This record gives sequence, structure tokens and C-alpha cells, in this order.
Amino acid sequence: MAKISKIALIIGGGVAAYKALELIRLFRSENIEITPIMTKASKEFITPLSVSVLSGNKAFLDLFNYEEEVEIGHIELSRKADLVLVAPATANLIAKMACGIADDLATNVLLATNKKILLAPAMNVKMWEHPATVRNIKLLKQDGINFVGPEKGDMACGEFGFGRMSEPVDILEIVKSFSARGPLKGKRILVTSGPT
Repeated sequence: MAKISKIALIIGGGVAAYKALELIRLFRSENIEITPIMTKASKEFITPLSVSVLSGNKAFLDLFNYEEEVEIGHIELSRKADLVLVAPATANLIAKMACGIADDLATNVLLATNKKILLAPAMNVKMWEHPATVRNIKLLKQDGINFVGPEKGDMACGEFGFGRMSEPVDILEIVKSFSARGPLKGKRILVTSGPT
């Protein structure tokens, strides 16, 4: 994979959405362009204005925006990035992805993309351990979806366990590791010369 210079960042609707702001700042410091896509629920936790100002790009919000969709905006958004990152990836977004549901801009982008997808899950520990979530994650991994985290720790709801979104700096390192992986990384090549 070539160096990642453009990321479509889908921000899910969970308390961990505030970490997306730090993620944007870190990516920008690495000269990675961010195209933010916010779910309706994410706007309950952070504002489109904050996301737009930090990213330097308009936050995309709505599948049914005439001005954006007249040129099939969700397809363009899904293709112009080098990577689609979902942070936080809520149980709802993970379930929709596993079932192929595309009922908003974020899920349309996820279904239409031909790029690598990285999910940073964030949810309550019981939601993370629920058989449906376990099943959905197994299916997505079989489909080639990549995951970072979640981590174990205290949660906003007062419980403790796995479900905390990975820290932005750790997500950045995973993204940078994708850039380091070329098509021949880890392969041995035999070079010969002369007649064979």
C-alpha cells in the first residue's frame, strides 16, 4: 500500500467521539488530509464546526444533500481517500457494516469504498461482549476489515472492561504502519541474471 496521505474519517455517535478531534489534529501534524464524515448521532457529542475547523475541510453530514449528491458524493467520498477510518466505531455502525446496511452517508461510504477500512471500536463492555457484536466482528474480519482496539479500562458509564476506544496516538501508529506495508513487504525475492 502506498503512503497514506488522505483519510476519510467517519465519526460514529458515541462518547468517544471527542477523541476524533485529537485524531484529526494528529493526522494534520503528519500532513495527512482528513475528509470528515459525521453520523447524525455523532453531532450529539461534537460539533460539525469543530470538526471542520480542525480538519480544514467541510464535515459531510447528510446522504440526502442535493448539492453534494447531485454528483454522487458518497461514491466520490469513498474513493478519493487512501483509507477509510471509523473512530469511534459504535456497535450500531459495526452491525450495519456486517449486514451490508447503507441507510446514511457513513454506511453508504463504507459499502461503496474500494479502499482499506480500519475500525476503532468504542462501546460499553457488555455491548462489546454481546454475542451479536462478537459475531459481527468475526464476519467483518473475514471480509478483510481491520481493527485497532478496543482497550480495557474505565468507561463513561462507570463500568470497567474492554470497550474503550484506542488512544489517538495508537491509531495514528497503526495508520502509519499501513503506509509502511508495500505489496512485497515480508516477501523474499530471488534475482537471477543470465540464461535460465
